[in-house]
Amino acid sequence: MSYLQKFKTFSLAASSIIADNKFNLVRVLYWRIGFSPVFLNPRFYGTKKSPQSGECGNSTTGSGNGHRISRAIRKEAQDALLEYLHSTRGIQFMDAENMSKNSPIFLAKLLGRVENEGEIGRSITRFLRYHPINEFEPFFESVGLQPAEYNEFLPREVMFLSDDDLLLENYHVLCNYGIERNKIGKIYKEATQIFWYDYGVLLSKLKAYEELGLDQPTVVQFVVCSPYLLVGGVKNWFVKVLDKLKNIGFEPSWVEEQLLDGHSYNWKQILGLLFWFKHMGCSDEKLADLIRLRPDFLFEDSGSKSLSLIGLLLKMGSSMMQIYSVFLQFPQMRVGKFVSNIRQCLLFFNEIDMGVQQIGYLFRSHPLLLGSCTLKKTNSLLSILNVGKKRLRQIILENPEELKNWRLGTRVLPLPDNGEVERSKQQKTQFLLKLGLEENSSKMKEAFKVFRGKGEELQERFDCIVEAGIDEKDVRRLIIVSPQILNQSKDIIELKIDLLVNTFGYPVSSLVNFSSYLSYSAQRVTLRLSMYSWLKEQGAADPTLALRTVVACSENRFLKQYVHHHPKGMEVWENLKREIYSDSLASPAQ
Repeated sequence: MSYLQKFKTFSLAASSIIADNKFNLVRVLYWRIGFSPVFLNPRFYGTKKSPQSGECGNSTTGSGNGHRISRAIRKEAQDALLEYLHSTRGIQFMDAENMSKNSPIFLAKLLGRVENEGEIGRSITRFLRYHPINEFEPFFESVGLQPAEYNEFLPREVMFLSDDDLLLENYHVLCNYGIERNKIGKIYKEATQIFWYDYGVLLSKLKAYEELGLDQPTVVQFVVCSPYLLVGGVKNWFVKVLDKLKNIGFEPSWVEEQLLDGHSYNWKQILGLLFWFKHMGCSDEKLADLIRLRPDFLFEDSGSKSLSLIGLLLKMGSSMMQIYSVFLQFPQMRVGKFVSNIRQCLLFFNEIDMGVQQIGYLFRSHPLLLGSCTLKKTNSLLSILNVGKKRLRQIILENPEELKNWRLGTRVLPLPDNGEVERSKQQKTQFLLKLGLEENSSKMKEAFKVFRGKGEELQERFDCIVEAGIDEKDVRRLIIVSPQILNQSKDIIELKIDLLVNTFGYPVSSLVNFSSYLSYSAQRVTLRLSMYSWLKEQGAADPTLALRTVVACSENRFLKQYVHHHPKGMEVWENLKREIYSDSLASPAQ
């Protein structure tokens, strides 16, 4: 019978309990509604500070009130708690001793609630006489759980361990089988349901693994590292992993040696990794050599790091043979660190705008190099090397080994000037002279500050506006009035002109009188002109409004003067806004 069922039975039999033990009924009633019957003897239960360590001894530990508890006081408190748990509450001596000695947080909290003048043991004994504790708290702490971990496991309707006989039964099964008490908390957290098993069930599951040929200490280690092995029947994937490893020369005792205390293992995932090695063409003999040399391939994070590496290299176009070669030539570092490095390289290549095909080439041709380098951050490299992204890409593609010189902990020097900066400056000067600006004039210096990009790029952007159908003289004047429009790429400028002319039907000559149009985002232009087109169709807007009026005014003014003039205006506006900005992270320009 579960503790919940017992509690219901207890509630139905309340009248007999009143007759037999009035104090117990009062205690339970107060406990259920969240009060503690302190009033029964208030003089015993003032809360005072624990003595300072300097007053009571040498070795100390933390208490609940921020002070230190001496070894002598702690020992006295543990003895009092042990006496209460064993003699008063009838808990087995070994269990009570473990709870009293291995629940320092609970003990410190208890010390913070009692009088500590005189003998601390007597104070605790008096306190516990009238204040029964929630025994699940010291129990869970003594098996290795912290309060933040066991709070969710505290039963709501009972406070005595004896009310949960199945918990104690299965706890004793694990203890008697040889599992250390301080490791049972991990098992409880990861496989709570096994503590609800009926009598004999848990032991039968442990014995089932012995029937596979495993000795008891080995079963203990596997269960502590993988508590879910005791949930349901024997796990086939666990058995298959052991069989596969045994077939290539690794006994279960060797596998046990690879498992780390405090870690959990996913045997299904490990089995999947073994499958991938076989799929790569790795023979049993070579697999045995590989695992013997690098067991972390299988057991670090249950093989998930190795699987991540395989998946990443497959996405980059590497063949199975190439991936297998990476594992055979793996550097002297943990596989987790290798995977972290190679992902950082991918991020670095993206941040310097390297193309997908170029990235794929580097991953296929130099995977060991990429996984061995812990690179400095992208911005730091660009700053220290004193180069732009384009030149950095060229350097990497021409000589990927340069990446070794940019690792964390290495001194990086600026790259020698290749004359590119000076050439760009000369091209920019020539471009500005063509616009009609005088050399070294204040206007030319002003333009140098505004323009971004190389001279050849500025000329290319200028030409695309001319090719759209605007006279070259007008384009020159347009650039002088709004120089910032040439800070956009050629593709963006062409997109905005296409929207203006082919989507919304404006003549390209509109740019002559409103050159700032090219400075606004494509999303803003699309939203404003789409809304204006709808309003014109509904007869709610003047069809002769200038392009500047529609695009340049603030959003609040546009809504007030145009959108609100139609009953459905705001609904249409919000729908258009959602649709146009759905694939953009930018917010509408005001």
